Amino acid sequence: MAELLLKPTGDHGVVTSVTPDSAGWTYLGFEVLRLHAGETEFAETGDREACLVLISGKARVEAGDRDFGEIGERMSPFEGKPHAVYVPSGTRYLIKATTELTVAIATAPGTRGARPPRYIDPDGLEVETRGKGSNSRQVVDILPEWNPADSLLIVEVITPAGNTSSYPPHKHDDDCPPHEGQLEALFYHRLNPAQGWVFQRVYTADRSLDVSLSAEDGDTVLVPRGYHPIATLYGYDSYYLGVMAGPRRTWKFTTAPEHDWLYKL
Repeated sequence: MAELLLKPTGDHGVVTSVTPDSAGWTYLGFEVLRLHAGETEFAETGDREACLVLISGKARVEAGDRDFGEIGERMSPFEGKPHAVYVPSGTRYLIKATTELTVAIATAPGTRGARPPRYIDPDGLEVETRGKGSNSRQVVDILPEWNPADSLLIVEVITPAGNTSSYPPHKHDDDCPPHEGQLEALFYHRLNPAQGWVFQRVYTADRSLDVSLSAEDGDTVLVPRGYHPIATLYGYDSYYLGVMAGPRRTWKFTTAPEHDWLYKL
């Protein structure tokens, strides 16, 4: 089994890289790219689709024959909604940083010619509060199942200090529609202030997988299967980008039955 906790390898260039081979799974790929102002990254999606999510900073982005100009606004993932660009398979794209930039690049299998590149405008993204009390958090669906794509599902979540998220524990590792869909998943974590950390557990009902992790600012946690709840600590707000892909592009999950009673609180 691949290591589930990935630390950034530096503070410039590609600082996090996940491929299906490195993760030991089938569908999901992921990179975190950090550029200085004026630097440019070119790439080709090949047989995969991609979604570029600006975590912080501004950039000029082109994809195929589309020039989206300068996009981005927030200088921290805790400062508002994201700007993003969907890039279909078989498409060349360019990212030119106009400020210090951190961008997440999620990839998964795609179908050539299925749809054009598009800008995902934050003005069209709703902020939803899920849960209540110390289980409340703010959720923004960047690439949900009702917006067109081939494989990717992407969401970002801000959880206030002391609260839980991805809780009650749920899983999406069985392909048994309409009750549950099989999705590989990963979580890219950021903390405010940056010296904090969150706890994340990844476990299966039979405990054949049972790992408890402390994820720090910039870490990525892989979830090949199982439940994956997150707990924050007093004084430190949590941001995570949740990226998923599988054989069917649908987010259907099953809650751990012993914790189902929590929905009644």
